[in-house]
Amino acid sequence: MQRKRLRTQLGRLGGLLCALASGSTALGHGGVVAEEDLCVIEIGVFSAHFTIYQPATRASEEFCEDVPDLGPTVFVMDYLHESLREVPVDFRIIRDVLERTTYANWQDVRSLGDLQPHTVFYQPPVTRADASFTVEHEFTEPGWYTGIVTTRHPVREKTYQAVFGFHVGPRGWGPWPWLVLVLALLQLNYWHSSGALQRWRAARRAAAGDG
Repeated sequence: MQRKRLRTQLGRLGGLLCALASGSTALGHGGVVAEEDLCVIEIGVFSAHFTIYQPATRASEEFCEDVPDLGPTVFVMDYLHESLREVPVDFRIIRDVLERTTYANWQDVRSLGDLQPHTVFYQPPVTRADASFTVEHEFTEPGWYTGIVTTRHPVREKTYQAVFGFHVGPRGWGPWPWLVLVLALLQLNYWHSSGALQRWRAARRAAAGDG
C-alpha cells in the first residue's frame, strides 16, 4: 500500500513537473503554431512560415514568437500559398493593454475599438509577388505585445486575421524556480515514503547519544 501511494504521489508531482517544463518550452500559441521545427502562422485559409530575427544582438538566430532583446527586430513571413502573392497583407503590433499575453485573440482586438492609440508599429496592406513579407521594428520597451496579421480572400469578400501574443525583453527566471521546487518535493517525498528520512534521523540521534 505504501509503495502504491508513493507511485501515485510521484506520478502527480511528475505530471506537474512535465506541465511546467512544457509550458516553458512549448512553441506556438494564438495564430502561430510549431510544425516540424518550423513556426507557421495561420491566417484563415492561408499559412506562412513565420520567423523573427534580431540581427544586431542575436545574429542569424531564429525565434518563433518571444523576442529576447530590445532593439531592431525583423519579422518575416514566407508564404505557403501561391494566392497570398496576389492579395494585400498588413501587419500591426499593439501593446497588450488587456494583459491577455499568449491568449490574445481577434475578439480581444475587436473589443479595443480604435487600435491607433495602442499601436507601436503598422505596415499598411502590401502585396509581395516574391511571396516573402518582411518588416522591421525597433522595440524600446520590454513587455507583452500583440501581433495582428490581416489579409483577404482573393475572390470572395472575406477578411482573415491571425492574432498572437509575444513578449519582448528578458522575462526573469521564468518557470525554473517552480521546477527546482517540484524536484525538491519529489526528493523529500521519496525519502519520507521510503523510510530513508526516518532512518537518517534515527542514525543522527544514535550518534548524538553515543557522543
